[in-house]
Formats: sequence, C-alpha cells, structure tokens
Amino acid sequence: MTDIADRYAAIAAGFTARVQGVNDWSVPSPCEGWVARDVVAHVVGNHRGILATLDGTEPTQLQADEDIAGAWVEATGGIHAALLDPQRAAAPVQSPFGEMPMEQMIGRLITTDVLVHTWDLARATGQDESLDADAVAGAYAGLKPLDAMLRAPGVFGPKLDTPEGADLQTEFLSFLGRAV
Repeated sequence: MTDIADRYAAIAAGFTARVQGVNDWSVPSPCEGWVARDVVAHVVGNHRGILATLDGTEPTQLQADEDIAGAWVEATGGIHAALLDPQRAAAPVQSPFGEMPMEQMIGRLITTDVLVHTWDLARATGQDESLDADAVAGAYAGLKPLDAMLRAPGVFGPKLDTPEGADLQTEFLSFLGRAV
C-alpha cells in the first residue's frame, strides 16, 4: 500500500467507527444547519463524486431513504480500492487547486475532510471526539498555508480563539471554526 492509502484507511476507519455508533441521525451537528446524517451525506457525496469521475459517470446522489451507514461503507471501500490501483490512483480529478492525480486529491483534501467530519459526527452524537494525533498534525500543517482560501463562503467559518495551553487537536479545530 502507499502512504496515502494507509493514511486514508486509518482516518476512514475512525469515521466508520463513529458512523457505526450513531443512534440518532437527526441530532444537530457542529456544521451550521446540518444534522448527523448531513455530515455523513457530505462525506459520501465527496467520495461518490471522485469515484464517478474515475468511472466517467455521473455521481449518484444520496437518497432520503438510503442506508447512510451502508452508503459510507460502499464509498470508502471504493476509494480505498481506487488508491490501491495504480492506474486509478494516477487518474486526473478536479480539485479546488485544479486538476491533480486522484491519489493526491485524497491525500491533500479528502483525508482532511474525513478527519474533521469525524470530530463533527462524534460531537453531534456524543461519541469519542479524540482524533489521531499524527493525522491532526499532518492535516493542520497542510491547511495553515491555505488560511485565506479556507475562509471563503461555504468552506470553513472564521477561526476561533484557541484557549491558552490547548492541545493540537483543539488548536486545529479552532482554526477550522469549531467550538471545542
């Protein structure tokens, strides 16, 4: 496996654990206007979009009656399989930074998206909010230089003040506008 595939698998496993622990999909999430189901639907939608690009098809939208946990399992399995296929991993996909290889898109953006939404889902549903420290450090280091872009409408909200003496996860989440 590649480093990106390994990192993706570890971060996706954390999200999977939170998905499996949800008892109520309708509870509000830290993402304004979203409930727990919306958080997972967003992550599934991003995955389906990438997979559709690789397959040359239109992404399927999550249906209101669709099994959200099953949709996540299918989507993450598809991404992981694509990362292990050298041809698909190298295939070009669109990103906010322009066209890039799928593997790079997963490594730069999708793993971070899944990581942040792992915390969102955990917070919404009263589960363990701790994130892998190495994943947090890597994601934070990658996002800091993009500060101005992250503040664009529809991306992340304004940074929040980090409490003095806060750990790196709290600093990271505050940077992304999450009230920890």
